[in-house]
Amino acid sequence: MSITKVLNSLEKSWNRDDVLKKIKNGLNTDGIVNEFLEKNESDIKKLNALLTPEDVDLLNQVEQLSICESKLINKINNLNYLKINENHHILNKRKTTFSNNLATNRISLFMINWSNKFVVIALLAISAIALSKQAWT
Repeated sequence: MSITKVLNSLEKSWNRDDVLKKIKNGLNTDGIVNEFLEKNESDIKKLNALLTPEDVDLLNQVEQLSICESKLINKINNLNYLKINENHHILNKRKTTFSNNLATNRISLFMINWSNKFVVIALLAISAIALSKQAWT
């Protein structure tokens, strides 16, 4: 069996969409890899037997490339995480500012309501005094 046939067989059994579904369903990456190794043990043994030193070198380079891509994805995720945290911090700061203003707003509302009541009471008192003055004359 040629190395191309073995690689094609392994590629067919490693479906990225299926792997992504497994990850979304909560299966960890080690479990996914171990499951793959168990299901494809004979093909992996054939592949190991067919690998030349140049192929092993190429596999190491592909591994380094994957690690590099993983680190890049991690950095991008961290930047997004920092941006999200920064946005939450800004929102929390706005909420704090709003709640501080809320106390001022409550005082203003109290004064407006109190002054309205005071004006109504004052008008009633003036009317009562005027009526009682008229009644005494």
